[in-house]
Amino acid sequence: MKALIITVDMGEPDYEAHSEEFHMLAEGAGAEIVETLRVKRGKPDAAHFIGSGKLEEAGQLVAATDPDVVLFDQALSPAQQRNLERVLNRRVVDRVALILDIFALRAKSHEGKLQVELAQLQHLSTRLTRLWTHLERQQGGIGMRGPGESQLEMDRRMIGAKVKVLRERLAKVQRQRSTQRRSRARGATFSVSLVGYTNAGKSTLFNALTRAGAYAADQLFATLDTTTRRIWIEGAGQIVVSDTVGFIRDLPPTLIAAFRATLEETVHADLLLHVVDAASPQRDEQVMEVDKVLEDIGAHEIPRILVYNKIDAAGYEPRVERDEHGTIARVFVSALQRTGLDGLRAAVAESAQIAGNNAFNIENIQPE
Repeated sequence: MKALIITVDMGEPDYEAHSEEFHMLAEGAGAEIVETLRVKRGKPDAAHFIGSGKLEEAGQLVAATDPDVVLFDQALSPAQQRNLERVLNRRVVDRVALILDIFALRAKSHEGKLQVELAQLQHLSTRLTRLWTHLERQQGGIGMRGPGESQLEMDRRMIGAKVKVLRERLAKVQRQRSTQRRSRARGATFSVSLVGYTNAGKSTLFNALTRAGAYAADQLFATLDTTTRRIWIEGAGQIVVSDTVGFIRDLPPTLIAAFRATLEETVHADLLLHVVDAASPQRDEQVMEVDKVLEDIGAHEIPRILVYNKIDAAGYEPRVERDEHGTIARVFVSALQRTGLDGLRAAVAESAQIAGNNAFNIENIQPE
């Protein structure tokens, strides 16, 4: 599908990285990018987000390149999206809708598909007016007299009913996950979750640690569904390792809510391995974005080790670094080359021993 990209520079210092990331999202969704229009704005235009001059230029590019869709790298209001579509005479997909589309493309498990559908319906419900502008009210006639019901109201009611059903199904899946977690807790199984920015190499690291076959690729959101495996680590015994969905800046709020069941694996972990792309120039900003999402879902107080991955591309040597308290803070590895993994396993084992000692001390505190 041919796509024209409109990317808006709002004066952010990381605009180039933001734009490059959006192009990767577009390519991940299967778009063939025919042209990119760069727009500089101090603030969004209320009607079209971009100004009249750039809107005219966008129209000329549409006429010249004949794209199937226009991809907009910002979140648009329903009115802005509707106005752009009227002027450009093309379907306009904003950043939120593009991410939702990729999630729909990549979700494999029953739970993942339910979560994506729920997020899509929640996003769609705010944009129903543009779908039904050609309908005002149902026509009268036998059995249809009276005030009737507008097509828009009917559609909202149908979406509301579907959302309710999806939430009930997801609640059932959450209960099943909760049961599995309680079973692990009763068995005193140490739980580790891999988290990190999308495309940081989490799934490759997961496969290297667990010898699993989780899908891994050099693309954003290569995997969406949480994968869990049991492994044996010397000094820690049997532990559970989970690979979770990758994070991204400005993750749509509907997705944070819809994927809460998946991210609960993170919330209930004993240790987080925060995987960082050591070769990325934006790695510090990406760490901050992940930290923000972890705080949003209530996982910010869980013990955490930064795992700098892809050291083969960054020119680093495998090593383990400790903070001023002597606690392991950073581990440098290459999941692809399988280097530094012994140090990571030792770090996990040390964390498991500390957690075990803390639990023992809490259980043995005598009441006064």
